[in-house]
Amino acid sequence: MSDVRLIFGGSEKSETPEHELECYANFQNDIYINIDMCIETTNPAFICLNKQTAIKFHRELKKQISFLK
Repeated sequence: MSDVRLIFGGSEKSETPEHELECYANFQNDIYINIDMCIETTNPAFICLNKQTAIKFHRELKKQISFLK
């Protein structure tokens, strides 16, 4: 398991600069993705993806990025 954690911040354009997406491999050998909207009354949303699903997500995300102008 890697000790690398990637954290991505929201954008000014979307008015979400305080939001964060955190991604890393967890101890159960899944990809853990956490979305923290930095609102005290809201618990962070998260999902764990197994390797096969993470690969499918990666491919779909790349495809969707290619559609951006």
